[in-house]
Amino acid sequence: MTQDFQLAACAEMLWLDKPIEWRAARLTERGLGVGLWNWPEHDLAKLEKVGANYTIMNGYIEGRLADGEGADRLLASARETVQVGKRLGVSRLNLHGTGLGDGGIPIWKHEVVTGAMWLKARETLERICDMAEEEGVVFTLENLNPMDHPGCPFGSTADVLALVSAVNRPQLKINLDLYHTQIGEGDLIRWCEKCLPWIGEVQVADNPGRCEPGTGEINYAGVARGLQAMGYRGPVAMEAWAKGESDAAVDAFVAAFTL
Repeated sequence: MTQDFQLAACAEMLWLDKPIEWRAARLTERGLGVGLWNWPEHDLAKLEKVGANYTIMNGYIEGRLADGEGADRLLASARETVQVGKRLGVSRLNLHGTGLGDGGIPIWKHEVVTGAMWLKARETLERICDMAEEEGVVFTLENLNPMDHPGCPFGSTADVLALVSAVNRPQLKINLDLYHTQIGEGDLIRWCEKCLPWIGEVQVADNPGRCEPGTGEINYAGVARGLQAMGYRGPVAMEAWAKGESDAAVDAFVAAFTL
């Protein structure tokens, strides 16, 4: 059995009765990287002391891709977040088509995305890349499913691939969330193949329920073999709730991606 992938897990979704720094330390003890969501909710000094490998966190607090005001707010927010990421040593800073509110509902809903919005989104991502190049960091753009995040512009796997491949710069990668792909499109391995040149991270959770591998319909052992066969050796992160005990959820994830 070999470990071909760089495994991590979202600390915000596990051991919910423990402080976030305890969760980061536990994942580090387990040999995994640590994913985070919104940094203003946490004591950064305590997270620094853990010495964890922080693999990804939200790369902005406000803003959006497809209009001028939203783009300016996104750039300012992302620039501030970059400094926090550097403080923690975060590898990747994550973006969405628009900011998400309570329950993951888009703050700026759009059922129809116009051509002008596409052009503006690409321009905004170019500006993000310019800033990222100056700062020496990498951003990812994440796909989101239409059931959990209705009306989110540029949420589909196809839309994220189209934008990232059009920009085609090393400062911008795809955060390919296979839980969202399963709900939105299915056909996971072939979407991995299509996105492969631009993948910065693969995120996983089973469906339905958004819990660890083995709790739903997705054959994650098969997905792992597919990723290995196509030559992917990058980060794979569990962004999932534990159906039962959190250590058991981590065990199931590690087992699915150990070949």
